[in-house]
Amino acid sequence: QVQLVESGGGLVQAGGSLRLSCAASGRTFTLYSMGWFRQAPGKEREFVAAINRSGGNTYYADSVKGRFTISRDNAKSTVYLQMKSLKPEDTAVYYCAADWGELPRPIANLAAYDAWGQGAQVTVSS
Repeated sequence: QVQLVESGGGLVQAGGSLRLSCAASGRTFTLYSMGWFRQAPGKEREFVAAINRSGGNTYYADSVKGRFTISRDNAKSTVYLQMKSLKPEDTAVYYCAADWGELPRPIANLAAYDAWGQGAQVTVSS
């Protein structure tokens, strides 16, 4: 089982930027496709972005398309989420997740992901 640890969360003003990192350990990173999800208070966890094993294919929720970028560095066993033009509604706990093999279908199926990080708080003030 792969272990995941997020970092890089914090407090930022609307319009600002943050970059989240998720470091993986325990298993070969390139065996896993990776996703980012988020959960706001009182809401269900939702899909944000995903990337396949090679990094050649990326997918985004409509709400973040054009503002967020997912990437991975397989040499560092790390996946990133660069967030720009942040809005107060982006406030949530952000989780990275790993899926062994290719990305699941549907891609937002939480139950299909094999491992989760502990989450990183992102707060966007207005």
